[in-house]
Order: sequence, then C-alpha cells, then structure tokens
Amino acid sequence: MMALSPFHLAIPVDNLSVCRNFYSKILNFEEGRSSDHWVDYNFFGHQLVIHYKKKQTEDIATNLVDGKDVPVPHFGVVLEWAIFHDFAELLKSKHIKFIIEPYLRFEGQVGEQATMFFKDPSGNALEFKSFKDSSQLFAK
Repeated sequence: MMALSPFHLAIPVDNLSVCRNFYSKILNFEEGRSSDHWVDYNFFGHQLVIHYKKKQTEDIATNLVDGKDVPVPHFGVVLEWAIFHDFAELLKSKHIKFIIEPYLRFEGQVGEQATMFFKDPSGNALEFKSFKDSSQLFAK
C-alpha cells in the first residue's frame, strides 16, 4: 500500500539551536512552524519535525549492507536521481562528515541505488538514496 500524501516524521534532538542551524543552514531545508521546543521543516515535500529531548546515551548498532556498516536506526528519503546528486554535492561543499560517502550500492544488481549516510549534530543517522529506475525501489 502506498501513501498518497507526504509523510510526517518527528525526531529527537538534544540541542535545538545547533540542530536548527544544521537543518536550516547546512541542509538548506525550509523552516515552517516552530516553538521553543520544536521546529518543522520541508523535507523534500514531507514534514520533518525536530523536537528537543534531553541527551541520552545509547549504543549505536549497525547492519552490514553491501559491505558497509549501515547505522540502525536511521531515516531518510528517496530522491530523484539528479536531485540526489545535486544534494550530495551541496553536502560535500559544506564538509559534511559522511558515515557512508555517496556511492552506487548493489551496482549491476536488482535494487541498484545511489546512497549516502551522515548524522545530524544530535547523532540521528540520515540516509538519502535514489534509483535511476524507480521500479527498482521494492524489487526483489
């Protein structure tokens, strides 16, 4: 089943002002409504809300995917091919520290995709991916 409208995602951040700067100035996401505890963003047509939450320590888990340690949990969005590559160049120009640099995953296989991972200042792992052939999104 596919959603017909944009999704909403809320994530915890332990420093609202630092993360606000990151999402607004580094990632260039348009800010929407806000309060002293949360900020809405236009996340490629979806709603992303960062909510202040006191910092907690937790172990970061990973799963091996295509020879890379993928952080769990993580979130992100599937972008059009050209938008993905433009966004990757923007991130490189802003010296984002990648967990997994932009690369072509599952090259020559079912589900071939461009992907990249990095963290926000609160340690939330983000993945952005793209498919040249969008029919490969759920291909087995």
